[in-house]
Amino acid sequence: MSTMEIKIELLQLIEREKDMSIMEAIRTLLQKNSLNPMLKEKLTERALKSEEDITEGRLLGKEEIQQRTQRI
Repeated sequence: MSTMEIKIELLQLIEREKDMSIMEAIRTLLQKNSLNPMLKEKLTERALKSEEDITEGRLLGKEEIQQRTQRI
C-alpha cells in the first residue's frame, strides 16, 4: 500500500469516527514530535490490538458495556 493510499484510508476512517477518545488518541499519535517514544509505542500497540480485535470480532455487546460502566 502506498503512502497516498494509507492517507486516503486514514482520512476516510477519521471522517466516520464519532468517538472523541479515539480521535484524541489519533491526534496524539500524529503529534510525534511531542510524544515520549515509549508512550508512542504503547499507543501504537494498543491501536493495533484494537484493530485486530475488531477484525476478529472480539467486540463487547451493549449489555456488556453497560454492566462494565455500572461497576466503575
